[in-house]
Amino acid sequence: MDKEQLFSIGEVARLFHMSVSSLRHYESLGLLSPEYINPDSGYRYYSTRQFEVLNTLRYLRALDMPLPEIADFLQNRDVETIEQKLRQQKTVVEQKLAELSRIERKIDHRLSQLQDAKSARLDEIELIQTPACRIVWMEDALYLKSFLDMEPSIRRLEQSQREAVVFLGKVGVGISKEHLEAGLFSRYDCAFLLLDREDRFDGETHKLPETLCARIRFRGSHPQAGAAYEKLLAFLRAHHFTISGFSREVTLIDNGLTDDPGKFVTEISLPVCPAE
Repeated sequence: MDKEQLFSIGEVARLFHMSVSSLRHYESLGLLSPEYINPDSGYRYYSTRQFEVLNTLRYLRALDMPLPEIADFLQNRDVETIEQKLRQQKTVVEQKLAELSRIERKIDHRLSQLQDAKSARLDEIELIQTPACRIVWMEDALYLKSFLDMEPSIRRLEQSQREAVVFLGKVGVGISKEHLEAGLFSRYDCAFLLLDREDRFDGETHKLPETLCARIRFRGSHPQAGAAYEKLLAFLRAHHFTISGFSREVTLIDNGLTDDPGKFVTEISLPVCPAE
């Protein structure tokens, strides 16, 4: 063997812009064996014969092909085999792109919500058309003395779901029409999770239709909501509206996003219809 034609592992690493540890890892997986290993020092040497394999390895890794698939190809090198591997990897990439696009839409949606909350006109009531949405019922009958009192309900729901509740700011509570009309604001009749269009949820969901709502936003969280409900009911009486469903109360900015309670923003939407 002409050792002058051999390259040390460090030289090969520099030539191919990779780490020595990567070369050793490829060797441990049986992907790339050195041309020669010095029996005394254990130093590894490579010939140009390994360069072709390294070029193939780097190319397929640049396509994010898993090492087991690369190993399978190197052991069965053939045009049909590489075509099949590339088509398979193309499918994987398409699936990843679709998932990244979904995540991008969720991020854009959340950014839009945050900008809306930061620029919201507080303590003003407006009539809006809320778009149709999906919700998941979480729990009935809650007394919220602190913004932390929602946590047990969220954790119970999270145990059965991989994704839906990991995004913040989508948990809401509601008071029934009957209790609203009676002026009872200290107990919530339901807790729910608002789902974005992109959210996946394994269990049962309910669709709320597009609805005319009277909406108010205020500084604070659920324990401070009583005064906002009073304002909403006074507005409905003055403008001859009646309540047509349960309230939808959501903290747009809460302790999940800031440690400063002075920055909390909560939104209450009351479904309404003109009084007869």
